[in-house]
Amino acid sequence: MTRLSLADIADEKPVRLNIEIPARLHRELLDYCAALGAGQTAGLPPPERVVPVMIERFIATDRSYSRQKKQRRSVAIDKSC
Repeated sequence: MTRLSLADIADEKPVRLNIEIPARLHRELLDYCAALGAGQTAGLPPPERVVPVMIERFIATDRSYSRQKKQRRSVAIDKSC
């Protein structure tokens, strides 16, 4: 019988964050959304749909964070052995 690992099931329930950003940054974000939506028939993407994707991409491409994350994993593996 195959053993199921429930730890691999990701928690996909959205989490609401309420943040304040400077007005200047909000205007830039709206301009960015307008640039993304230019030429699309569906209209402009709202900032609340764009920001999570931006954060995911930022985290995925942050080399320093990736190195630290890799080091933490190797330390955790060493401790479990």
